[in-house]
Amino acid sequence: MTRVIITGAKGRMGQALTACARNFRDLEIAARVDMGDELSAVISKGDVVVDFSLHSATAGIVELCAKDKKAVVIGTTGHSDKEKAQIERRKNEIAMVWASNFSTGVNTLFWLTRKAAEILGPDFDLEIVEMHHRMKKDAPSGTAKSLAEILAGVRKLQLDKAARHGRAGIVGERTPSEIGIHSIRGGDVVGDHTVIFANAGERLELSHKASSRETFANGALRAAFWVAKRPPGLYDMQDVLGLK
Repeated sequence: MTRVIITGAKGRMGQALTACARNFRDLEIAARVDMGDELSAVISKGDVVVDFSLHSATAGIVELCAKDKKAVVIGTTGHSDKEKAQIERRKNEIAMVWASNFSTGVNTLFWLTRKAAEILGPDFDLEIVEMHHRMKKDAPSGTAKSLAEILAGVRKLQLDKAARHGRAGIVGERTPSEIGIHSIRGGDVVGDHTVIFANAGERLELSHKASSRETFANGALRAAFWVAKRPPGLYDMQDVLGLK
């Protein structure tokens, strides 16, 4: 039996994780932690910490997991470079699954995006459009960033120089090296992502639309079950799903 501790337990994803855990026979929720609670008081009860709290809290959670030798699944997004470095330096001490999106469908989208970029080549313009609910705090989404990183990697571009976050005014003609990233916010949209490959005379679009947080929760719990049995290292959902 894999024992899971959820941080950010009262949030939307925390509640979805609790609900979906009933579908996993070999997994149990050992503790639920939210603001005002002390993870240190319950960490001994679990094998894996699943973090869907706040990006600003994740590094501290990982530090505590490293101290107590607990695996961790990281579902928060919007980390600063400093926070990323704090998390990554623990990869030789504990097993971590760190993903921008835990959906099986989205991770298939990652795989397809890389293949399409390789096949279509440099003549196609690259654009990413994402939409989320009005309460989402960070933009672009972590998933959109991952898609942009995949495209930049295939094209051998530096993403910080190639990314164009929306366009306004007289910006001139589109350059071949641009990767457009556009964020839309409104309503209760769980998460829509589209990658556009556009050339003269044709356009290919790869899209994923999520209608329920259960798809992310089930993926995160699957990752928790998987990572509990892994040696120290930094993994992602491509590893969990065997797509690498």
